Amino acid sequence: MANDTLAGVFAPVLTPFDKTLKVDAPLFVKYCSWILSQGSGLAMFGTNSEANSLTVDEKLELLGLAVENELPVDRMMPGTGACALPDAVTLCQAAAKAKTAATLMLPPFYYKAVSDDGLFAFYAETIERVGDANLKICLYHIPQVSGVAISLPLIERLIKQYPDTVVGIKDSGGDFANTKAMLDAFPEFRVFCGSERFLLETMKHNGAGCISAMANVHPGAIVNLYETRANDGAQTKQDALNATRAAYDGIPMIAALKRTVAEYGKAPGFKTMRPPLVDFSDEGWEALKTKLGALSLKTPNLDKALS
Repeated sequence: MANDTLAGVFAPVLTPFDKTLKVDAPLFVKYCSWILSQGSGLAMFGTNSEANSLTVDEKLELLGLAVENELPVDRMMPGTGACALPDAVTLCQAAAKAKTAATLMLPPFYYKAVSDDGLFAFYAETIERVGDANLKICLYHIPQVSGVAISLPLIERLIKQYPDTVVGIKDSGGDFANTKAMLDAFPEFRVFCGSERFLLETMKHNGAGCISAMANVHPGAIVNLYETRANDGAQTKQDALNATRAAYDGIPMIAALKRTVAEYGKAPGFKTMRPPLVDFSDEGWEALKTKLGALSLKTPNLDKALS
């Protein structure tokens, strides 16, 4: 395996904003520390981080603050995907310099129906320009959002050309058959499922773990299943995780997760979304709060961590 630390559970860290829509960097660092305390790693600048509502400079600032505050870089997987090649290079250079466990790299997503040749050229050019052996890339397959799929032939080509750099993938396509195809085709590749719903099944096929939105609100429970997956009762734990996930079905996921952290963590700053996304409604929260109460959602010490 490419990297012993590139495994387990990672949270696409939610990004808090103040009333002026500026990133609340101190609150971000506190929140990252809480996620780490629950056993999860940090996939900051992922989809649920509102990554594509953040500038390159903002991402660099937050990564720098995380490093300055001595958060463990071997548990970081910052998102470095971008539409513009120079932006991707800049973000990957920063991650490589910090020696993060990996980067989580979307394909360039504005242009649709791009060929595998074009996608390969984008990744290859980024890798060559960074020119740093510390760069480790975890590809990010989420075609229902990006509109750009990462095919098995593209993965094979990238692994063959850059075996020490392209080390894994997050499959957020929602189709476990595709995840399993990756696991079967590339047994030494770090394959992460994009939802804890598939965690137990992924690990049965020697997956690396999961990078899940829900690791923002109850990371400890997801980590617990990852660590006890071979024990009796694992399926019961999986069913419980699925029930909590289902509470967020059919509602705006990012806004709902941020409202959950704001309420359970007593940190109002997490309510704020950066346009074009909008804040979660009070009516929506009342309904979700009832569901979470019935499920006995636990967020140990979140309010203390964010105070």
